[in-house]
Amino acid sequence: MALIELQGITKYYEMGSQVVKALDGIDIEVAKNDYLAFIGSSGSGKSTMLNILGCLDKPTEGMYHLNGKNVEVMDPNELSEIRNQEIGFIFQSFNLLPRANALANVMQPLIYRNIGLRQRKEMAMQALERVKLGDRVDHLPNQLSGGQRQRVAIARALVTNPSILLADEPTGNLDSRTTIEIMQLFDELHGEGHTLIIVTHEDEIAQHCHRVVEMKDGTIFNDSTVSSGSAKLTA
Repeated sequence: MALIELQGITKYYEMGSQVVKALDGIDIEVAKNDYLAFIGSSGSGKSTMLNILGCLDKPTEGMYHLNGKNVEVMDPNELSEIRNQEIGFIFQSFNLLPRANALANVMQPLIYRNIGLRQRKEMAMQALERVKLGDRVDHLPNQLSGGQRQRVAIARALVTNPSILLADEPTGNLDSRTTIEIMQLFDELHGEGHTLIIVTHEDEIAQHCHRVVEMKDGTIFNDSTVSSGSAKLTA
């Protein structure tokens, strides 16, 4: 069984008197431990695809199964629960709480799982140590570099042990050297069995993944395996 299965996914938006078709009959499967990049220019549909995959939006038509669960029929409370249980989000802008230290930021998703404070701290510490930030737990976001902030965001995504890690332009605000470090971390996470889906407009980032899905005008026009397997990035 595929971890993710989309069949006939279509998404319409009403803009005044016009109806815009952001996704047009998407069919795709994502297996467990896939390492996939969605790539496309502005208006290609990749942002809408991100919102659908992340259960932030519902399709107008079509079927979405995530880990055997029928997503498109869920109500808002059920969608919130599946986001907390199944999906780890990593954003371009990090989305960290500015007045909370690294440990508190990583603990945040666990609050909604009725986990005791002591266990939340232990789980968050393990996640921060996994991304090599065990010595930065008391630092606020403004005391961390861009790469360190992204590592905190990755730890926060990992702490709930989600089915998929969904990264939206995760290197967009990073310099080339830090980009390499973050992509190397993604390589390690994939090697440990995590499923990674990256949304990007950068071909170099996409080609670093093991599978590239190219989008145009709300459709998938190419779905290919990167033969070399993780092309090397250069600073």
